[in-house]
Amino acid sequence: MPPKFQIAERLQKLPPYLFAEIDKKKKAAIAAGRDVINLGIGDPDSPTPKFVIDALYKHAQNPATHQYALDNGSPELRGAAARWMKKRFGVELSPDGEIYPIIGSKEGIAHFPLAYINPGDAALIPEPGYPPYRSGTIFAGGEPVMMPLLAKNGFLPDLGAIKPASLKRAKMIYVNYPNNPTGAVADAKFYQELLAFAQKHDLIVVSDTAYSELAFDGAEPMSMLSIPGAMERVIEFHSFSKTFNMTGWRVGFAAGSAELCGALGKVKTNVDSGIFTAIQLAAVEALERYDDFISPLRAMYQKRCDVFCDGLAKLGLAVQKPRGAFYVWFPTPKGLQSADAATRILEEADIVLTPGIGFGPSGEGYLRAALTVPEKRLAEAVGRIGRIKW
Repeated sequence: MPPKFQIAERLQKLPPYLFAEIDKKKKAAIAAGRDVINLGIGDPDSPTPKFVIDALYKHAQNPATHQYALDNGSPELRGAAARWMKKRFGVELSPDGEIYPIIGSKEGIAHFPLAYINPGDAALIPEPGYPPYRSGTIFAGGEPVMMPLLAKNGFLPDLGAIKPASLKRAKMIYVNYPNNPTGAVADAKFYQELLAFAQKHDLIVVSDTAYSELAFDGAEPMSMLSIPGAMERVIEFHSFSKTFNMTGWRVGFAAGSAELCGALGKVKTNVDSGIFTAIQLAAVEALERYDDFISPLRAMYQKRCDVFCDGLAKLGLAVQKPRGAFYVWFPTPKGLQSADAATRILEEADIVLTPGIGFGPSGEGYLRAALTVPEKRLAEAVGRIGRIKW
């Protein structure tokens, strides 16, 4: 008789991981021989820049890179990240303490609550939102308190609506701009209000800026660390995944006060042995060649956004163009439930979209499309959606 193991409560509290469910449905459709257009998961279709691949090849030839990496990351990457933050956002950071390399921003975000959340503490989490904000809080023994992101508020959290009882137990607040899934971008006014709110209630601000370099129609996302006074209580997570088409490389960095970065470092020293040094040195090349790469990338996504959003608008769907990230967040046709709409679009049009409910209750009634296929396929997707008899 096989043993009966009891899954830990922390895992039982987690909903099914959304993207795994999408992948399962997509694979079943492909296995059936259907021509599937996958707009479900935010994985860039363009290759990693050749200059980054060449740098990896060069540094991987050096046997010294094959040993354990330094716990706090290579000094070359920390220095390059500090220079990039200064050039891009005007933020002065010390590479020795205020920059901490991570195995992709997802990993850093998920581990950070372990440094500050105790059982019974709360974390304020945007919803709809990226699942690791919630799961990381649960793994640390904390309680996720959801902050609805609504269209009427520009998909910014209504800080005044958070209940005093939740604020009393809260240790940190998560924000993510440019936002996944809504495409909203935060401005200096919002960040100033958020900082004042965090100071009043003694909160750590966890700012996920994985999409900071992807923006549309002249929008220019900013770093919250550029707000005066933010350094003492903000930790920001940056990623190479979307900016440089490096999702599989798993490299990013945290930026902020030495206290917050150091606390994250204490967690990570106990759970991993750092990033392959050759990858860190290739990431240095990416940051140093940023100006050569970013403009064409933004132009490509702008064209894709225009094709898809303008096409949906012609179908009569109430779509608003995103201001950042590379997602289009739009209401379901005829007010259908998001899972029902996504299922019909997959079954009748062979298009994978993400149902908004998977990002939280406030995502109900929306679908998310990732602009991660060429313009021609996006135009074809619009045509297929237009043939569905709603």
